[in-house]
Amino acid sequence: MGAIDDLPPLREVIRQHALSARKSLGQNFLLDLNLTARIARAAAPLEDSVIVEIGPGPGGLTRALLALGAKRVIAIEHDERAIPALKDISARYPDRLEIVHGDAMTFDPRPLLAGERAKIVANLPYNIATQLLINWLTVEPWPPWYDMMVLMFQREVGERIVAREDEEAYGRLGVLANWRAETKILFDISPSAFVPPPKVTSSVVRLVPRAEPLPCDRKLLEQVAAAAFGQRRKMLRQSLKSLQADPVRLAAAAGVDATRRAETIPISGFVAMARELADIRNEA
Repeated sequence: MGAIDDLPPLREVIRQHALSARKSLGQNFLLDLNLTARIARAAAPLEDSVIVEIGPGPGGLTRALLALGAKRVIAIEHDERAIPALKDISARYPDRLEIVHGDAMTFDPRPLLAGERAKIVANLPYNIATQLLINWLTVEPWPPWYDMMVLMFQREVGERIVAREDEEAYGRLGVLANWRAETKILFDISPSAFVPPPKVTSSVVRLVPRAEPLPCDRKLLEQVAAAAFGQRRKMLRQSLKSLQADPVRLAAAAGVDATRRAETIPISGFVAMARELADIRNEA
């Protein structure tokens, strides 16, 4: 694949704007425009889509999204050094790139969407990636303001997101992510593709929100998963005691014995325990 547009190569953009990656911001710039285009295509169809991008940096993924047809990209960038580079992209794609200088951890893009559904596509800063995902998975009301997320994480985090019962990486994050979304690791990206190269392989993960997750109180589901996996090597009859409810009754609601461990319980089981916990607390 050749150049995606007539803007300068990303290495030149970084040099021109003195955009050395900062470890404090979790920055690792992806300079291969073939790879940024592959990530963008993973969010297809892009035509008529509004994209929310986090941490665009020098704009490699931003350029791919726009070149491949995104109607509008809202780019949220915390590093003010990157703003001039993004403004160059905005000039190349008039009225299609909205640059927000702000913190993605606290910024709510919904007022900018004018009621339209969006897609979140980002090479997330490693240091806030998991918390950002949790923020998006716990947004209310549900279904959320986005209809797809295509996000890059460290491979280890990606495995935790997609993990299901009886898999080593299964835990609280896998319960929450797979309860509310369909998840899949699409492909990996080698450390050598980044500047500076991270110490780990990265994975691009797609999450598609479920219109109707199994019904239960989200906060109680999170509490049950936190208790169960907080002592993951212990049986449920021990680990669930912190909920101040009968662990045997909770396990029975899930259709399992209280001698089972958290990693063997499917998401439907955690949902059943959350619903039983709600009944127990209502009885009190």
